[in-house]
Amino acid sequence: MPVNPLEALYKPHVHALDPTFLKLCLKNAHLDQIWTGARWTEGPVYFGDGQYLLFSDIPNDRIMRYDEINNETTVWRAPSRNSNGQTRDRQGRLITCEHGGRRVTRTEHDGNLTVLADRYQGKRFNSPNDVVVSSDGAVWFTDPTYGIDSDYEGDRAESEIGTSNVYRIDPQTRDVAIVADDLIKPNGLAFSADETTLFISDTGATHVEGGPRHIRRFAVNDDTLSGGEVFSTCENGLYDGFRLDTAGRVWASAADGVHCLNTEGALIGKILIPETVSNVCFGGRKRNRLYITGTTSLYACYLTVNGQPYF
Repeated sequence: MPVNPLEALYKPHVHALDPTFLKLCLKNAHLDQIWTGARWTEGPVYFGDGQYLLFSDIPNDRIMRYDEINNETTVWRAPSRNSNGQTRDRQGRLITCEHGGRRVTRTEHDGNLTVLADRYQGKRFNSPNDVVVSSDGAVWFTDPTYGIDSDYEGDRAESEIGTSNVYRIDPQTRDVAIVADDLIKPNGLAFSADETTLFISDTGATHVEGGPRHIRRFAVNDDTLSGGEVFSTCENGLYDGFRLDTAGRVWASAADGVHCLNTEGALIGKILIPETVSNVCFGGRKRNRLYITGTTSLYACYLTVNGQPYF
């Protein structure tokens, strides 16, 4: 039964667990399946200056491009070294985590690739997974083993580092430092608007029975992290990638769709998707369109809220 009889006025993809969630959704906004044909979509990143979205199709080793103007989806880069998570830096350049390359790269404005980091203390990373850039230009990324666990999303290999960590690349020296080493499989990550908090998901349940399926909340102290209490535990599947809106709510991927968490970490509603969701990002000219990568497809829906600006 709906928690609010008004839920019946909304499209079927809207499921409220708290009445406040309905205010974030539009009654007449459909869930759009924009494109399908992938094996595992990931890494959505929006380019407002060009009105297009890039997203990864990891097993098919390509980056796709969705054009909002002509509604066409095409291959943007192939091979992509099994690219996964992506973001933009303050100069508008694409930052990419590569499973196959086991590195973090930057695509320059002229299309050339710059390797930002591929090793920690001389040892190759596992398979960089997701990435954010702070306002000082530092690049923060997670490094679980999903790209080296098999040949499906990368190339099977033994971990040289032996653990899965969260790293920070210094913007001046490009020195790489571990900022969190107590997660089993660190995955998605996102800053609060003031960058005093970094949220990081841990999908360790994929490798450890009864392991974590939650998002943790860390305090940011310049170039280090502290704290790390559990912010929210996923009730259906795993929290993978996520983004924040301008009010500080977290929109997180899960097995049954996108879960909306209030600022206290409580689940207040869901955008139901008929496929497992891996990641999300806000786009559109007003940042009020939620793009959703769901297994084989790219979805989108309009909301009454706006996504937090990110680069």
